[in-house]
Amino acid sequence: MVKNTLKLQAFEAERIRAEKVDVEQNLRILDALYEEALMLGALPPKDPLDGIEVKIRVAKAVNNVQRSD
Repeated sequence: MVKNTLKLQAFEAERIRAEKVDVEQNLRILDALYEEALMLGALPPKDPLDGIEVKIRVAKAVNNVQRSD
C-alpha cells in the first residue's frame, strides 16, 4: 500500500525523465504491433471511410480551440 503518493509520483516522474529513448526498440515494437494487427485481421480496414464523420467532427472541434497565450 502506498502511503505517500506525492513521493511516488515524484519518483516516477524522475525515472521517466532519466530514461533514454530507444528509437530502434520503439520501431521494432511498432512493427510487431502492425504485424499482429495484420494477423488478427484488424488491418487493413474493410471500409476505410467507416467512422469518418466522427473524425471530421473531432478535427473541427480541435482546430477551433482558442489558444490561451
